[in-house]
Amino acid sequence: QLQLVESGGGLVQPGGSLRLSCAASGFTLNYYVIAWFRQAPGKEREGVSCISSGDGSTYYADSVKGRFTIYRDNAKNTVYLQMNSLKPEDAGVYYCAARPLLFKLCTMDTGRMSTWGQGTQVTVSS
Repeated sequence: QLQLVESGGGLVQPGGSLRLSCAASGFTLNYYVIAWFRQAPGKEREGVSCISSGDGSTYYADSVKGRFTIYRDNAKNTVYLQMNSLKPEDAGVYYCAARPLLFKLCTMDTGRMSTWGQGTQVTVSS
């Protein structure tokens, strides 16, 4: 059974950093497109970043470009999201998700993801 487990969320002050982890079990994460999404209270889930399978091309929402970095550690079967210069508007529940194995290109469309983690809470507040 394919599973994704997020961790690394927490409370951080504005301007601070967090690193989120998305650990996979039941499959080799390197073969899958993995994306991070977030959802703030009362808002729709939105795409934050994506890393493609194969060459590991990365994509970012405009709101996080230059501050967030997505990368993969194949030895640990984990995808990370390094978040720097955090802002209050970055707060929410962060989810990682995988596309079906057949698809190799990145997307941040929630409807195109087939496996989701349970989420990890990020709070940015002074």
